[in-house]
Amino acid sequence: MKTIGLLGGMSWESTVSYYQVINRAVGQVLGGHHSAKIVLVSVDFAEVESLQHQGRWDDAGEMLADAAHKAEMAGAELLVLCTNTMHKVARCIEKAVEIPLLHIADATADALIADGIRRVGLLGTSFTMEQPFYRERLESYGLEVLTPERPARENVHRIIYDELCHGEIKEDSRAFMLSAIDELSRNDAQAVILGCTEIALLVTSEHTQVPLYDTATIHALRAVELALGHAGSGTI
Repeated sequence: MKTIGLLGGMSWESTVSYYQVINRAVGQVLGGHHSAKIVLVSVDFAEVESLQHQGRWDDAGEMLADAAHKAEMAGAELLVLCTNTMHKVARCIEKAVEIPLLHIADATADALIADGIRRVGLLGTSFTMEQPFYRERLESYGLEVLTPERPARENVHRIIYDELCHGEIKEDSRAFMLSAIDELSRNDAQAVILGCTEIALLVTSEHTQVPLYDTATIHALRAVELALGHAGSGTI
């Protein structure tokens, strides 16, 4: 079993779900008292969030590159960045280490294509929905990506940062998120990507008939496949 390096804290609320999914999956595959070998380097999200909203992406990239280096020095053999938005600086992280970084958009695209999805809605932070780093990665797989109109994008962004990152679950926010999902479905999205690792804290498949792709879970399970040498086997 390889040691998984988690770059977390963005926010810690969603990092918890990575730790749970990875350990439960390892236990399911290996049985007994098995759990995952994990190195976790968790950053202060206040520092990252400030850099994001100041547009200081190079500085944020250096911060996460340093965290990745620390994870590698602690024994990590593959890296998982526990956030969608900060994959904007994935190349900076990759340059800082010799171990592979599992890109969340790649894992998600593979899952969508395996299920025959070609036209998909995307919810996430404004950075993820509006900037090319994420959309273009998905489109490189032949996917057509839809996002809500600007006012809805702004509200999704607000809900993520002002509520979900603090562990706050509000019914009116859930209703709004579901309305955004329904609107994407009416625009012929075959499914919707929960493209922020916190969104699944608010809405899950039990809340809607529209297929939802939880990037955090997809990402975590792919990491387990790689750690156990089962990639592409369908055993998880």
